[in-house]
Amino acid sequence: QVQLVESGGGLVQAGGSLRLSCAASGRTFSSSAMAWFRQAPGKEREFVAAISWNGGTTYYANSVKGRFTISRDNAKNTVYLQMNSLKPEETAVYSCAAGAGGSYPTAFGSWGQGTQVTVSS
Repeated sequence: QVQLVESGGGLVQAGGSLRLSCAASGRTFSSSAMAWFRQAPGKEREFVAAISWNGGTTYYANSVKGRFTISRDNAKNTVYLQMNSLKPEETAVYSCAAGAGGSYPTAFGSWGQGTQVTVSS
């Protein structure tokens, strides 16, 4: 099992940037795929981005391609999400997850508590 703690959320104006971090503890981090999901009030959880265990493969939701970048540092047990050109509709709680990979929440067995991102117009 991997324990996950997100940080880096906050309030940003539309068009601005934020970098989220997800610190992991547990032996299986370096062998786990990692992902970011987000959930806005009244909406279902939505896949944002994922990265393979060694960082060699990344994939993104179409809505964030070209603006968001997922990366990881296995030496630091941390995964990152760089978010640029943020939009108000991207206001949500962003959570990181560890697991088998892919874009479905059911493939990820460990979740953080989430960090709030608010984008003002």
